[in-house]
Amino acid sequence: MINILTGRRPSFTILFSIFLAAFFGCLTISASAGNLPRPETPAGAAPVIVRGEVGTLIGIERGTVRMGGTALRPLQVIGGFSVTVPAARLAALRSLPGVLSVTPDGSVQLHSAYDPASDSYSMLNTSAGLGAAAAWSQGITGAGVDVAVLDSGVTPVAGLSAPGKVINGPDLSFDSQSPAVAHLDGFGHGTFMAGLIAGKDPGADPSNPGADYLGIAPDARIVNVKVGAASGAVDVSQIIAGIDWVVQHRHDNGLNIRVLNLSLGTNSSQGYRSDPLAFAAEFAWHSGIVVVAAAGNDGSGSGTLNDPAYDPYLLAVGASGNSAALSSIATAFIPSFSSFGDGTRNPDLVAPGIHMQGLRVPGSFIDQNYPAAAFGGRFFRGSGTSEAAAITSGAVALLLQQNPRLTPDQVKSDLKQSAVPLPNANAQAQGAGLLEVLGGAIAGAVKGIPGGTGLVSSEDGASSSPWQLFMPSLGNGSLDKARGDDRVSMGGVALNGERDIFGAAFQSGAMAWAEAGQRSWSGGVWNGTTWSGTTWSGTTWSGTTWSGTTWSGTTWSGTTWSGAAWNGTTWSGTTWSGTTWSGTTWSGTTWSDGIWAGGSWE
Repeated sequence: MINILTGRRPSFTILFSIFLAAFFGCLTISASAGNLPRPETPAGAAPVIVRGEVGTLIGIERGTVRMGGTALRPLQVIGGFSVTVPAARLAALRSLPGVLSVTPDGSVQLHSAYDPASDSYSMLNTSAGLGAAAAWSQGITGAGVDVAVLDSGVTPVAGLSAPGKVINGPDLSFDSQSPAVAHLDGFGHGTFMAGLIAGKDPGADPSNPGADYLGIAPDARIVNVKVGAASGAVDVSQIIAGIDWVVQHRHDNGLNIRVLNLSLGTNSSQGYRSDPLAFAAEFAWHSGIVVVAAAGNDGSGSGTLNDPAYDPYLLAVGASGNSAALSSIATAFIPSFSSFGDGTRNPDLVAPGIHMQGLRVPGSFIDQNYPAAAFGGRFFRGSGTSEAAAITSGAVALLLQQNPRLTPDQVKSDLKQSAVPLPNANAQAQGAGLLEVLGGAIAGAVKGIPGGTGLVSSEDGASSSPWQLFMPSLGNGSLDKARGDDRVSMGGVALNGERDIFGAAFQSGAMAWAEAGQRSWSGGVWNGTTWSGTTWSGTTWSGTTWSGTTWSGTTWSGTTWSGAAWNGTTWSGTTWSGTTWSGTTWSGTTWSDGIWAGGSWE
């Protein structure tokens, strides 16, 4: 994918919520120059942002409090904090040892209350335009279907806070050794995706949604499989381990995981037939799980989809303009970032993926770095094929509630056959066309007709078979090639070669064999190392080596994460800035990969 801001390709092409935009229609947002106090700020008090040298912030914070500072809020991303201090003490604050800067903290004010009905990009209008709201009126809300979200975690903000709404699977991220933040979303992307799929405000009635926030399948459950840390750090080996866990535990403890959302991808340098990530995702498909994968945000220049979306068995989703009105299909478009296929493997379909209304995690990485993308107090704007994949995962959940007997191949066929072709869009970008929820099997349900034809295409172009016929992935290729340009690093040492995050050798052929037998996980052990539980090999990385460089002495259960916590309003701690995991790609900034605040795709 191309970095819109810099014109260069970032080193990691994971699609976790790629583009955010904030300035649209119904909201008028303005920022003061900083010389105007916040409405609640007492006269003579000054809201400021303080930055300090590494290792001095605690002392600066204490000194600020002694000066009468109040409402202190850590801003670890910039190495500082916001605080309100008496204006007369500003000079003294600037003179504290270690202070780098003291600048006015400008206010951002909403000049009108958020009205989803007047926002063409709201979930209210998106669900109506796609036909999801009509399905809800028939009682098709995704009830009984579990959607696994392999992402940066899920935080129980409003819309995802109901008891039983989110079921936590394993936390395979680098955050997992801190109980205070395990499973939670310090980055902000996984919560956004979960809300698009199955968000539901307390007391909301899908048959009469009004102003409530509702995802496409509001009564589906989310199974949270966290692989991305708050700093953005994640490796392909963690993603493969997460997929394997979903396959082996899809029916555990009353679970009914029928959908796996992968709003991520890499630019693998090998074909899908040998790629270990593609194999894991494809095996999930053959195990009865509909795997929805983001096509990628490389635009028309790449001519290929990301891994694992390039595996032809999976349901690969590109982005379209919002479909608030299918009657205006003649003017619908594909945004420039959405990846094109090569004419053989294209996106299977497209779904809304610009300016989407998602749930905000206050104090998360994207919230702190892109404040202009926040609106309505609790929402965030996002654009990308990540969002399009999440919308489609919700649609799949609706279809599977109506007809739980459908196989993944039949689901894919139904959605492709009911998709609406966009007359002005390239076939290599749109595939079968725009997702239409009230079509295929669901249309049959509304009309009282058994839904779903179950007919799918195959390599030779046949369309009369109830299954797909492609050359299967063998998964016997290189783990390192599956990373493509994407690496995590620690202390300047990148993770390279055929090894997982613990430095354990990864033998792709043996792993594929274990996955095919659904035994790659044994208890909490994957690839010979304990991944799931309270400790990772004794809570330290001592002895683990990447390319000959040891990580000895680095611990993930002690002081590194001390103080990190979610208190329902914001994050606090000392290492959310990504400095611990500075990686070449997963330091957080490259998840943004384009435009997080501002910009237009029309």
